[in-house]
Amino acid sequence: MIARLRRNVLRWTRVLPVLAVVLLALVWGRSLPVVVVVLVSCFLAGSVLAAVHHAEVIAHRVGEPFGSLVLAVAVTIIEVALIVTLMADGGDKSASLARDTVFAAVMITCNGIVGLCLLVGALKSGVAHFNAEGTAAELATVATLAGLSLVLPTFTTTTPGPWFSTPQLIFAAVAALVLYGIFVTTQTVRHRDYFLPVTAAGEVIDTEDHLDPPSRKVALTSLGLLALALIAVVGLAKAVSPTIESGVAAAGLPASVVGIVIALLVLLPETIAAVRAAYRDRVQTSLNLGLGSAMASIGLTIPAVAVASIWLAGPLYLGLGATHMVLLALTVVAGTLTVIPGRATPLQGGVHLTLLAAYIVLSVSP
Repeated sequence: MIARLRRNVLRWTRVLPVLAVVLLALVWGRSLPVVVVVLVSCFLAGSVLAAVHHAEVIAHRVGEPFGSLVLAVAVTIIEVALIVTLMADGGDKSASLARDTVFAAVMITCNGIVGLCLLVGALKSGVAHFNAEGTAAELATVATLAGLSLVLPTFTTTTPGPWFSTPQLIFAAVAALVLYGIFVTTQTVRHRDYFLPVTAAGEVIDTEDHLDPPSRKVALTSLGLLALALIAVVGLAKAVSPTIESGVAAAGLPASVVGIVIALLVLLPETIAAVRAAYRDRVQTSLNLGLGSAMASIGLTIPAVAVASIWLAGPLYLGLGATHMVLLALTVVAGTLTVIPGRATPLQGGVHLTLLAAYIVLSVSP
């Protein structure tokens, strides 16, 4: 019975991403009736689950922290491509799209994914344990990237308004790439043990001994299907975005709420994978996914939009407003105090989830 169930899971996780991409090609750029929106939403949910499955197959093959890095970078690259495409089509009204999307990703990952995983891990084991050294390095990198890319533009004086001058934008883009490159090297080569799960006694868990790792062929197949599933997730989310926009407008909510909804959809694969890792007492893997996604979102998006600004008309708003800067500061402070002990109770998870709730409430009602 178990073997048959596994075969059925393998079968649908291989077929559905292909069908979802075909559906995406059929509906892209078209006005969709309600029935088709429901169908697209079903395939979107299935693509999320398929992406999580294939990400876990790859993670089991390559081990941590490479597995979480693959999923975070794959999602971010596709997300960046979507942002640049929307900016190219949106004109002046998309001037703040990169800023809003990146900040939404930071708040969702650093407070939503991290808070939820700490809560799940702590409720299951009493106390959630993780490696303070590796997590602190991730948080410090995220805070630095966010400060350089999203806070400083509000205070620079070379150009009026919340955007960088050309030399400043070049510096921010190069700094983001360099910092992200140094972090990936640190995470995967020089200090890989800092980013591996730990036991309550502080022992590093470097192997998963309950199952044999998949073959190279299976892992490569899952890598290709993961890419298809993520393309389907982002593309189908974009396809249903007009319906979301209509619903948001009908409810009288600010347009920025649309970005939050789409960001939540795009980040669903990482969220599910992170929560499942936390439930297996692999909280460090969950934090790698959450903070690594925030870091990749800034480290890859800012250089991409800097290059795109060469041919895009209009300003590129990057600086945050006062309310969002306060939320970012609270997130960094709360994250620092959470990371220092190397363990967390449900309270720390609740703190981060409260910050995410505050961000959503203030986006709905500024």
